[in-house]
Amino acid sequence: MRALLLCLCLGGWACAEEEAIEVTVPPGLSARATSRLLKERGVVSSSFLFRAAAKVTGAEREIKPGDYRFKRGLSVLDVLSILKTGTTNDLKLVIPEGFSARQIAERLSANGLCKADDFMALAASKRLEGYLFPTTYSVDKHWSAGQIAQRMVDEFQRRVPPLFEAAKDKPALNLHQIVTLASIVEREAVVKSERPAIASVYLNRLRKRMMLEADPTVQYGLGYWKKGLTLDDLKVSSPYNTYNHFGLPPGPICNPGLDSVEAALRPARTEAIFFVADGKGGHVFSTTLEEHLVNKAKLKRELRLQREAARRGGH
Repeated sequence: MRALLLCLCLGGWACAEEEAIEVTVPPGLSARATSRLLKERGVVSSSFLFRAAAKVTGAEREIKPGDYRFKRGLSVLDVLSILKTGTTNDLKLVIPEGFSARQIAERLSANGLCKADDFMALAASKRLEGYLFPTTYSVDKHWSAGQIAQRMVDEFQRRVPPLFEAAKDKPALNLHQIVTLASIVEREAVVKSERPAIASVYLNRLRKRMMLEADPTVQYGLGYWKKGLTLDDLKVSSPYNTYNHFGLPPGPICNPGLDSVEAALRPARTEAIFFVADGKGGHVFSTTLEEHLVNKAKLKRELRLQREAARRGGH
C-alpha cells in the first residue's frame, strides 16, 4: 500500500511541460470512464494507476464534473485532489446590484474574461441592459462574451419572471416596464427600506402625468453615473432624459436586484410625488411642491453647515 501511494505521489509524467491540458468531465461519468478520458488526453500516464488510486483513497465516488485545466507533470494524487475539490477553470465573479452593462463589461475585462468592447457590443445589440442579473457567478475563464451574457440572462429568467407572474395587485405595467422602473429605484435608493416608497413616487407621477425627473436616467443618457448634475445636463437630448421626456425611459438604466424588482411590483401606498436626500443616506418624502421646497432648503442649510464645520475642523 505504501509503495503504491509513493508511486502515485511521484509517478507523474517524467517531463513537466508548462502547457496545460483542458478536459471536460461530464456529470455522471464513472471513475473507470474518467480514467480512460484522462489517459487519452494525456493527463495521466496510466488509467489503471488512476483507478487504483481512486479506489485506495476512496475518491471513486467523489469526482466532480466540470471543465478543468491540468498542468502536465501532475501526480495521480494531485489530479485526484483537483477532481475531488472541483477546482475547475471557474472564476468567482461578483456583479453588484445597480451595475450598468458598461460597468459589467469593465469588470469582465478587469478580470481577464473578455474584452469590454465585445461585451458592450453584444449587450447593445441584444438590448440586455436590465436583464443581466446581478449576483455572484462562477464563470469559466474561457467563456466568450456571449456565454457570460447568456449565463446572466438565464439567471434573470430564472429569478424575475416568476416573481412578476406571482405578484398580486401589481401596477399596470408589463415586465419590461417593471424592470425599467426597478432600475431607476435601484439607482435612487440607498436605504433598502425606502425602495417601495421611491417606487410609489414614480408611479404616482406617472398616474398624474408628471415628468419623472429622475436624475439617474439623465446620468445614463450621459453615459456614466455623474454626481451633481448641472442645468445643462438636465437639458441633454436623450430618450433617457426624464426631465424632457414623459413617462418611463425606453428601457432599464441598470441591472436591478430582486429588492428593487419587488419594490416596483409592490410599491408603498403613498400620495408622495417628491423626495429629496436627507443628507444622511435616506430621503424625505412629500406630497406637495411647497413641502418639497422646504425640505430642499433644509437640506441645503444642513450641507452648508457640514461644509463650514469641515473647514473649521481643518484649521
